[in-house]
Amino acid sequence: MSKNPILLIVMDGIGFSETGIGDAVTMAHTPVLDKLLAESPNVRLKAHGEAVGLPGDDDMGNSEVGHNALGCGQVYSQGAKLVNEAIESGRMFGIADSGAAAGEAWSELINNCKDNGILHFIGLLSDGNVHSNIAHLFSMLREAKKSGIKAARVHILLDGRDVPATSALDYVEKLEDVLTELNDETFDGKIASGGGRMKLTMDRYQADWAMVERGWKTHVLGEGRNFSSAKGAIEAFRSENPGIIDQDLPGFVIAENSEPVGKIIDGDSVILFNFRGDRAIEISMAFDRSASGGNSSEFPYFDRVRVPDVCYAGMLQYDGDLQLPARFLVNPPEIKNTLSELLVANKINQYAVSETQKFGHVTYFWNGNRSGKTSEELETFKEIPSDKISFDLRPWMKSAEITDDLIEVIKSRKYGFIRCNFPNGDMVGHTGNLAASIIGVETVDLGLSRLIPICEEYSVTLIVTADHGNADEMLEKNKKGELELRTAHSLNKVPFIIYDKENDYKIIEGDYGLANVAPTLAKMLGLTPPVSWEKSMI
Repeated sequence: MSKNPILLIVMDGIGFSETGIGDAVTMAHTPVLDKLLAESPNVRLKAHGEAVGLPGDDDMGNSEVGHNALGCGQVYSQGAKLVNEAIESGRMFGIADSGAAAGEAWSELINNCKDNGILHFIGLLSDGNVHSNIAHLFSMLREAKKSGIKAARVHILLDGRDVPATSALDYVEKLEDVLTELNDETFDGKIASGGGRMKLTMDRYQADWAMVERGWKTHVLGEGRNFSSAKGAIEAFRSENPGIIDQDLPGFVIAENSEPVGKIIDGDSVILFNFRGDRAIEISMAFDRSASGGNSSEFPYFDRVRVPDVCYAGMLQYDGDLQLPARFLVNPPEIKNTLSELLVANKINQYAVSETQKFGHVTYFWNGNRSGKTSEELETFKEIPSDKISFDLRPWMKSAEITDDLIEVIKSRKYGFIRCNFPNGDMVGHTGNLAASIIGVETVDLGLSRLIPICEEYSVTLIVTADHGNADEMLEKNKKGELELRTAHSLNKVPFIIYDKENDYKIIEGDYGLANVAPTLAKMLGLTPPVSWEKSMI
């Protein structure tokens, strides 16, 4: 095998549609991608379900587990599957002997508020299995009552992104049914606050701390527009703004007699029940006193006004290097033997670049959920700041800047492996704007058109793939057979393409997933992968 440098491009959210409905990828003008698929060695990869460590093949993939698999060449139990196993075995609640600190965290949370406090749950109210699963919340509510908790409050973040765009009332009804089942003279459970996931609380990569501030005011301080029920809030917002989707709904507070039912105060316990890390880190920083400091002056991102002395835990530890949060319910996968480790061991310089929205994916998630570098000397990371604007209003995002940077990096001849993420197909796809998503896909194709001549000139092998689908399926049929907006990831396969004018690579026929990419890259570079890896495709 030639040891030419390799450029790996992850076209985030670009897959192959099986329905042809709302397929922005096919509708887009993509002459370069079309030619690559017609003339270069390529195969379609599974990027969801068991291929990326999720419970089953009805579970859509996401950028986090996708980049984990791409970067480590192995399949680890992930997200929902990890939590499912911890709940089913009883380890999360200390029922089974786990030998880990997770059961202790549940005991700490319960004991802290068992007598006079309230146990609060904050998280995404859906069964999308990308950030959370409502079933996990239900299991914890039931176990909390068994453990002697007298009062629980749920602060709901509405999805409409990993599930149908206007499905929030379905999930609210399910939660209300469980609370009704549990409520009696010994237990008082209520929904306390809520709002759309793209309006409050769930920012990522410190792109928009104002989102987290809005969440803090809503959940902790109990400040915001008052309603008597979550259903009433959602119906009112939809009536006032026809066409609004769940992820964009404003924040709301549930109140009785003009008093919020669920402010978070000293002596309470708080569980963030999202299992995915990227959109859980900032709110954890605001709560975790060991990470952020116990008073507002030590927290520079926004004025928290009041910092309650609570026992706080995440479903997982969202950042192992930062130990954030310090307390967590389920141990994350311990990913070992990543591609970056193999490259460093063989003294190969590597470079990673994306804009803010996906920078963590080509660094933290790619490197096995590690914030730092495997080698300061051999790894270079470049973050290009994302625009703070809805991505359907600027669907080209920072693709031109990413491409400019890649061209200069290739010309430097310093790196044996270069990787990047073009976020357009995913981030614009999540807005539900089909026309804008078409532009986003075309923008990625334009980037490819600029990179191919440079790869040819500098003898670089170009690999084009994706981490999951999204823009390829932006409409779906509901139970009535009517078309409705789809903003979630798809279950479709994604491309893996090799473009190399100097080497005649042939892909071995087989059934492959994202974890087969790293072994293939290693073979191209003449390296021997760890025995734990999946097989190479060439």
